[in-house]
Amino acid sequence: MNKLTLLLSIIALVASIAAIFYTSSESDLVYVDIKKLVDGYARTEVEREAFNKKASTLKANVDSLLVNWQDELKAYEKERSTMTQKELELKQQLLQNKQQQLNNYQQAIQKQIQEEDQKMTQTVVNDINTYVKEYGKRKGYRIIFGAEGSGNIMYAQDVSDLTQDVLEGLNAEFNGK
Repeated sequence: MNKLTLLLSIIALVASIAAIFYTSSESDLVYVDIKKLVDGYARTEVEREAFNKKASTLKANVDSLLVNWQDELKAYEKERSTMTQKELELKQQLLQNKQQQLNNYQQAIQKQIQEEDQKMTQTVVNDINTYVKEYGKRKGYRIIFGAEGSGNIMYAQDVSDLTQDVLEGLNAEFNGK
């Protein structure tokens, strides 16, 4: 009796597995190329332009301060032969302090630029993720994989690539169409 139960269990298991494979079509396994979505998304360009403008302003500020410090250093080099020992020491200390402040400011600006870049990127990625999730629900996909060219999807049939369709819908939504 146990052999018959075991045999029936195995047959039921095989039938279940076959039913799962039979009912799930290959089109349920689809993917999008994340890099193409990010690069082709209209909002990416808008966000990059705003980021680049802000970064340029911050860098110009640093450059202006650097030029001022260099001008002060040149003036010191010209005047140093006429200065007393005490004046030399004070001016050197002042220049060193300004250089240190400038270095600290440069580091703070670089950190701010990196944070702004991450924030901009996250905004775009969040938009894409939200759209892909809704797209998948609307189209009835069980899973949409994200490929980024680093080996997570080594091969897929072209019919499985939804990138262009998703990109067109994403841009239409962003542009208010």
